[in-house]
Amino acid sequence: MARMETLPLQSARRFAMPRLSLEPALPLELPDRAALMRLVAGIGTPDAGASVAAQRRWDGLTKPLGSLGILEELVVRLAGIAATPEPRLGPPCIVVMCADNGVTAEGVSSCPREVTATVTVNFTRGMTGVNVFASQVGSALRIVDIGVDAELDAQGLHRHKVRRGTANIATGPAMSEIEALKAIGVGIGTVEALKAAGYGLLGTGEMGIGNTTTSAAVLAALLRLPVSEVVGRGSGLSDKGLRAKAAVIERAIEVNRPDPQDPLGVLAKVGGLDLAGLVGCYLGAALYRLPIVVDGLIAQAAALVAARLAPRATAFIFASHRSAEPGSAHALRALGLSPMFDLGLRLGEGTGAALAFPLFDAALAAYYGMGSFEDAQIEAYQPQG
Repeated sequence: MARMETLPLQSARRFAMPRLSLEPALPLELPDRAALMRLVAGIGTPDAGASVAAQRRWDGLTKPLGSLGILEELVVRLAGIAATPEPRLGPPCIVVMCADNGVTAEGVSSCPREVTATVTVNFTRGMTGVNVFASQVGSALRIVDIGVDAELDAQGLHRHKVRRGTANIATGPAMSEIEALKAIGVGIGTVEALKAAGYGLLGTGEMGIGNTTTSAAVLAALLRLPVSEVVGRGSGLSDKGLRAKAAVIERAIEVNRPDPQDPLGVLAKVGGLDLAGLVGCYLGAALYRLPIVVDGLIAQAAALVAARLAPRATAFIFASHRSAEPGSAHALRALGLSPMFDLGLRLGEGTGAALAFPLFDAALAAYYGMGSFEDAQIEAYQPQG
């Protein structure tokens, strides 16, 4: 087995770089769905040879075969994305898409609609859960106003407002198809800017009161599941509130009749601008060959839309955790992704993605730092049966 250079953890994870600037993004123009489909047709696939070589290296290290589980899978997948059995990761950044949802008019959340604007500004002030976790793990944050129903002016906020909140999905479509495409273009352009700035590991987050409702509607439509199997309590609804929320989603699906075979149509009819922006992030990560980590329910619903639009995009998506929201398990199963942990989280914001970043550190540290059977002069484990 060829020897690889053993590198210190910091070098193994990231290049030796200072905190990088967050350059303004230029949203990608997508005039129609045909333009989107032409774009995603250019998404490539991971390098199978690099992945095989990475797994061969794992199998030659002083441990039982496959004994590091998902940590081994992380490096194998990173090798395929980077097209080398010696993957390195640039600095991480979490993209948080913020938008309001008109469905809050139906009383589906225990929080008032105005909380979306308040928390969006608080992201820029370093006051939220994702701020704390991102600081702890050394991640940058990119906060994007893609559809908050307020005119916000905060330092560090990236303003790409498609419209001031979506319409009420219980009475009609959330947005037009063109608006959904604009939001997807914001996500793709954001990833392009982060790639150009040198970021090498992305995470996703969101903020938008009512978005567990839109996410459940998207999942129920795409997966053809009863609403009762995907709807959850969100910000803490009572049993009565949960039943009312489920009824609103059922009415939204009846009114809009989203076609499961048309993911863009599902997104426009019963989704949200925050979801649409994240769809663009996943597609952009695949186009620019960057690993991207999914947060909880809302981010997972967006990832499923992206995967239905471009199945090859899934190879670039990593699942951080299984959310406490019921729809999360269904979304992950449909994506074919194994979560790295299950802590009963349901905060959103990108907190799960931030908590997952150190696992990439650990995986690469073991991959580069452990000795081989040859080094230790012991016989390698052999598979049986």
